[in-house]
Amino acid sequence: MAKDNFESKLDNAKEILETLMNPEITLQDSVKAYEKGMKELNTAQKILENAKIKITEIKAK
Repeated sequence: MAKDNFESKLDNAKEILETLMNPEITLQDSVKAYEKGMKELNTAQKILENAKIKITEIKAK
């Protein structure tokens, strides 16, 4: 089972970036990798936003 936390999503995005930097990658593979990378970054952003909301709620108490 894959981890679904901020750090793992960011690590996955970094790995995908390395793949995209490979000059031998095909256009089709680069588009697939880009889509996957954006999905990972969007999920990481949502996790970060949820953490900010929780921190704000804690500070408000």
